[in-house]
Amino acid sequence: MATTVTASAQDMARRLHDAHETYKEQTLTHRRFKHGDVVTLLDSLRDQAPLTISQVGESLEKRAIYQVKAGTGPVNVLLWSQMHGDEATATMALFDIFHFLTASGDEFDSLRQTILTKLTLYAVPMLNPDGAERFQRRTASDIDMNRDALRLQTPEGRLLKQLQQTLKPLVGFNLHDQNPRYSVGTSGRQAVVSFLATAYNQARSVNDVRRRSMQLIAGMNRTLQQFIPGQVARFDDEFEPRAFGDNIQKWGTTLVLIESGGWKDDPEKMNIRRLNFVAILTALQAIAGETYTQESTDEYVSIPENSRNLFDVLIRNATIVRSGKPIRVDVGINRYEVNTDDARSYTYKSEIEDIGDLSTFSGLDEIDATGFTLTAANVQSLTAASTDELAQLNVDSLREAGTLLVRASVAGRQVLAGQPLHLLRAGKVPARPLAVGQVPTFLLKDGDRIRYWFVNGFWFSDRPGPGWERSSITE
Repeated sequence: MATTVTASAQDMARRLHDAHETYKEQTLTHRRFKHGDVVTLLDSLRDQAPLTISQVGESLEKRAIYQVKAGTGPVNVLLWSQMHGDEATATMALFDIFHFLTASGDEFDSLRQTILTKLTLYAVPMLNPDGAERFQRRTASDIDMNRDALRLQTPEGRLLKQLQQTLKPLVGFNLHDQNPRYSVGTSGRQAVVSFLATAYNQARSVNDVRRRSMQLIAGMNRTLQQFIPGQVARFDDEFEPRAFGDNIQKWGTTLVLIESGGWKDDPEKMNIRRLNFVAILTALQAIAGETYTQESTDEYVSIPENSRNLFDVLIRNATIVRSGKPIRVDVGINRYEVNTDDARSYTYKSEIEDIGDLSTFSGLDEIDATGFTLTAANVQSLTAASTDELAQLNVDSLREAGTLLVRASVAGRQVLAGQPLHLLRAGKVPARPLAVGQVPTFLLKDGDRIRYWFVNGFWFSDRPGPGWERSSITE
């Protein structure tokens, strides 16, 4: 019987995965949407059965916080996303699920009927709208809401506890994004999705409430392995007494933490959004049918833990020269998003995170620099530079000459946008000498021949590397 149920669930997951585009909220194409965008989408759903939309609270800065209710079943399920304002992947997936629930006359009518008659869903698709406005983790009070479960100093945190205490859901889905540089154990594979059945005490005991978390996650892991084999991980379950996840588990609601990690060459997380859509719907099916009870907690424990052993770029076996002597090193580079003024877009500022023996680490992109010497790039100084002069620079000719830095007194971010140049207005030229914390702008040379041009952590060789058009930086 268990094998039959598993096969049926896997088939359902595959069909949901393949059909996702049909239900996808098409206006959400990037992660930096705002509260106003969410309000517009909710307004468009107000008259669509079986959804009921209501305001349930407001943020510190008086932005309305909304709840979407669906279903008439006896089992309550609470879902919330963006308690950290810059963790928006699952918010997109929730809107896809809302569209799925309002559809009819397709192959999923039976699934909808099961979910909506067995469960009552309560979803809060943007719990921290002030943080989302700034695309930052914390609330407007600069408090991490997920560490406010005890003091309840944030209105958003007080609302979450009120919902849990009032609705008394059997299951709560705590939906987050995680650092995309987590790996699955020490495998070097990126953790695309991670789970956690949070502990409710220091002893990390397992009662019926937490056991249900483990069983649900075991099923979701099996589901996702179809699409991202070997790229699902779990967090260390050390008890955090201030966290909502741990406390909600303690307060009697089964807590399932889902973390959306990274997917190479998909910075806006459209692929992981689809995985959330599939994982949540199949978990709701398991709750409605109580099929999760057939899962073993051993399957949860066997999921590898997250490990922090990834860099965005890892250069292996490069040579640098110190005091006239060659030294072989690996160079780990990470790229960090920097919000533009309205936090709707971003630029990158990359850093050299580590130098030395990084043989136990992996890179999302790796370069074997055996036989190559890492040297500083050349600098073009513009003494009376204007923005017009910057705009007229022949970037290709400069690059061929090994010139990647321009020193000028004018601001050039807009002029140089999309151009692989590093504009220096102050400060030292990078890679003289190479140091941790530097912006990674330099050359990799094979004798006198340039093999790689690096600007702000993005490279060009015989062809541009991924993201090269975002490499320009002013500092």
